[in-house]
Amino acid sequence: MAPTAWENSSILHALLFHKFRNSNAKLKYTLPKFNLDHIQNITTDFGMIQFSKISEPDIDSGYTLDDNARAMIAICQHYKATKNKSDLQLISIYLNFIKFCQQKDGSFLNYVDKEKQFTPQNYETNLEDSNGRAIWALGYLISLREILPQEFYELAEAMLQKNLVFAEKIYSTRAIAFIIKGLYYQNSEKNIPLLKELANRLVKMYQHEAKGNWMWFESYLTYGNSVLPEALLFAWVATKNEIYKEIAKQSFAFLLSKIIVNDTIKVISNQGWLQKESKENNRSNGGEQPIDVAYTILALASFYKILDNEKYFQMMHNSFNWFLGKNQLNQIIYNPVTRGCYDGLEKNNVNINQGAESTVSYLMARISMEFPTDFRTSENL
Repeated sequence: MAPTAWENSSILHALLFHKFRNSNAKLKYTLPKFNLDHIQNITTDFGMIQFSKISEPDIDSGYTLDDNARAMIAICQHYKATKNKSDLQLISIYLNFIKFCQQKDGSFLNYVDKEKQFTPQNYETNLEDSNGRAIWALGYLISLREILPQEFYELAEAMLQKNLVFAEKIYSTRAIAFIIKGLYYQNSEKNIPLLKELANRLVKMYQHEAKGNWMWFESYLTYGNSVLPEALLFAWVATKNEIYKEIAKQSFAFLLSKIIVNDTIKVISNQGWLQKESKENNRSNGGEQPIDVAYTILALASFYKILDNEKYFQMMHNSFNWFLGKNQLNQIIYNPVTRGCYDGLEKNNVNINQGAESTVSYLMARISMEFPTDFRTSENL
């Protein structure tokens, strides 16, 4: 019997009982304890391995800046919450991987093979989002300067500043959002003009696309959507420009209306984006990624704390239950045995590989559930 069969069986029995009792009671999910077993399992002394075959790390898949940047954020979150000294070794590994990826001109490459060589894919793919994620990760580490070793935040500060010359030239929506988040966490007065410039680009994108019932920055909903309104909310905290707050609230409400129905989250499928001209809501089954659920939870945590609105807190909990079985298949996505996270929810099955992206995404979401106030507020400015 599969290690997670008991949990899935419990969910189905509870739902069956609920159906025949015609009860209005809601199924209650228990938050798992923090556990880094699988994080450590897929981390070498060089970095976090990209993919796993089931729960076994697949070294042939190599490493990415994307995964190691996210991993550094997650373990920094964990260290802030627990002060577990063993986290410092992991943070050091991920930070040094980011350093390895930074080029002489300040830009970052993303793909590294098992021999620690940069792959040709770096020169065939747009790396703006990857560079943005690195800035987010470095900014978040810098925000913890009071509790982390001095050499950590000094290195992070140097790398972030070296990369910012490229930030001025970036027009990818998600890359812009990631950079805004990084600058927000860095909390440096000298970079506020750049933060404003990037936030204004998002505003222009929104004003160009938002028409009628379509209140979004692009003519489609794709991946990582929640970071866009969250970034503008952070920009409002940093600058007090009301238009940032207004668009953040409007766009996030629009997104939530598309992905949360009857208290259940169903993120945009990677099998087909939701187009502006579509008459249907998000109807595609399958292709739901843990990272999109996690980003939604992170954004909900930000909106909850900054706007002090309880509705976001309730949506956080309902959304996190996706990992615990409140999804279209009623199957758990978090593996309580390996402490990893499955790679996706498909139409008829769960993708049971437990790679870096999904496992780190789960951890970020889980920590946010415990500590939804893990960011600067206006009182800190």
